[in-house]
Amino acid sequence: MPYTLRSGLVIAGGYADKVRRVLFAQLRDEVKSGRLSNSDVAKAAAELNRLLFEILVNKLHVDKGDVVRIIVEYEVEPPNIKWKLDTLTIQVWRRVPDEEIEPLVKEAIETAEEYMKGEIQLTVEKLGETDTGDVVYRVKYGDLDVGAILVTPVDHRAVIRGAITEPTPIVLRRTIIEYEGDLDQYISENISRIISQGRNSERREAQKVVNEILALLEVEEEEPELEE
Repeated sequence: MPYTLRSGLVIAGGYADKVRRVLFAQLRDEVKSGRLSNSDVAKAAAELNRLLFEILVNKLHVDKGDVVRIIVEYEVEPPNIKWKLDTLTIQVWRRVPDEEIEPLVKEAIETAEEYMKGEIQLTVEKLGETDTGDVVYRVKYGDLDVGAILVTPVDHRAVIRGAITEPTPIVLRRTIIEYEGDLDQYISENISRIISQGRNSERREAQKVVNEILALLEVEEEEPELEE
């Protein structure tokens, strides 16, 4: 039976101990039954850890304060534990040194009111229209894609719903606006104010709304043309 070893998030300096502990925990019943011995498990853990050291330390130059996650499958064929190395996945999150963080924190604190109380400065990118005439816009915060809105225009009024996930999740369920002139221009110039009329939410809820809106265009693009 195949097993999967998952280290979870662990400080890089302690990954070897975590791998060993997880492996012993997973194979506890195998050891109790006599199919494997403690030395069999310890040997397999040591072999994997030697490989991980080569990858993390010698090749990736991971610092002990960085965070890693290791996932790999293996099979038990007593008395051997065979690592399926083609399934090995390593993720690394690097620690930012305190001397780099502190000045940036102080700089941000000096303009804290702007970030905490001010209007979120957003921009939009028109993605397209649906068959029913709704217009889909992608919402951006700086260079990041952070949300989407769906605009249903009727004369010089429009119904807008949408969401953003960053820098703070906001869901806009249904807002009616009146506008003059070009709709794209109005949305572009007023997107920050429009989004501010939404309510704060959890990121998962906001992401769901964004996905639903973007999917409206994806579904239409994938629909095959009917042959005459």
